[in-house]
Amino acid sequence: MPPQRFALPSEVPGLAARRIAADILDGVLHKHRTLDEQLDGAAAHPGLKNLSDRDRALMRRLVATILRRLGTLGHVLSRLLDRGIPTDAPRAQSALLIGAAQILWMDVPDHAAVDLSVRLVQSDRRAAKYAGLVNAVLRRCAREGHPLIEEVKSQTLDVPPWLLARWIAHYGETVARDIAVAIGHEPSLDLTVKSDAEQWATRLHGEILATGSVRTLLQGSVTMLPGFNEGHWWVQDAAAALPARLFGDIAGKTIVDLCAAPGGKTSQLVQAGARVTAVDRSPSRMARLRDNLARLKLEAETAVADAADWLSQESQGDVDGILLDAPCTSTGTIRRHPDVGWLRQESDISALAAQQKRLLQKAVTRLKPGGMLVYCTCSLEPEEGEQVVSALLATESTMRRVPIEAGEVAGLTEILTAEGDLRTLPCHLPREDPRLGGLDGFYAARLVKS
Repeated sequence: MPPQRFALPSEVPGLAARRIAADILDGVLHKHRTLDEQLDGAAAHPGLKNLSDRDRALMRRLVATILRRLGTLGHVLSRLLDRGIPTDAPRAQSALLIGAAQILWMDVPDHAAVDLSVRLVQSDRRAAKYAGLVNAVLRRCAREGHPLIEEVKSQTLDVPPWLLARWIAHYGETVARDIAVAIGHEPSLDLTVKSDAEQWATRLHGEILATGSVRTLLQGSVTMLPGFNEGHWWVQDAAAALPARLFGDIAGKTIVDLCAAPGGKTSQLVQAGARVTAVDRSPSRMARLRDNLARLKLEAETAVADAADWLSQESQGDVDGILLDAPCTSTGTIRRHPDVGWLRQESDISALAAQQKRLLQKAVTRLKPGGMLVYCTCSLEPEEGEQVVSALLATESTMRRVPIEAGEVAGLTEILTAEGDLRTLPCHLPREDPRLGGLDGFYAARLVKS
């Protein structure tokens, strides 16, 4: 006789948030679905609309904490389980991860973390038989979990081994470990403001970074913060705000923003006075870009199209500048998107690098003589950054690099390469409070057509 599905009172506080967290974890770890698609848009989890703002924030933090600490959680649970995590019932695995994450890193009473994880298992037909196991393991975790973390004291456990090996090879062991530590912290909220950064830093209880972004630790719904509805600012990591500034004075110039959604860089270019065409292949992401522009009271031409197709179909040699934020593995954004490390594979890099090279070649043909091309990716992998640009310069005699000067990046020489390109790392801008430090990992190069 199959295990009975227990009826649970819907009013148990916090259970719905944990059930949705378990569903989304299962989506990432077993169905290879990104967090973004499960949290927003047409494919978002249907239960999200019924959650209160408080429960939605709890659910997001739960999922993010587990994905940031997945390696350490695996280590702890493996020490507490005689036969490993059950593989025939994904809900039991999720319940153990959710309970342990709350006990070890979140401000949730241990008894509540245990009780709600047990209820989570009891509500699933396949997992119900593991309710006793989940209860016993999580009670042990409350007693023994912290010493087990101290036993290893290594946040490199939380980086997929293939990725850590690459970072050690490219950046050295010390920097690779610094990156691993940086992406283990929940990041701040970075904003690009239209004007009067000091005022908005004060109103949002934040600070102005050397690069000009406003950084705040405020949490909750972004749409409820002062200035959002009025369009005074938009959310954009401080590193992501740098490439669009490399064009210099673009007032009145025609600039194409390729792979533009959700539109932070488009907004910067328009705000700087350029006539902008934003191109993105995703209708839903382009709809979001248009919504953002409308809120910010900014105007740009938009095109829903594959960037390579759009570059081929339009007139040649007709634009002053192109910003190509190319599709990439996004390994530089793991601090904000902790699912990336567990969804990507090393084999993705070569395929994406080939796509990046094709896009760059096509972009060159659209530039006027003297036109500027800013190429960037949010990847830490040199094959998607430095090596792509080197390959272009080796084959395109009309293109030359224009090195970025320290004064253009607030004197932060540590984020510039020897060739004069931009290379930010998650461990840059360190602070005593790690939540206020760090940048997304970005690469950018500035090229001009002769």
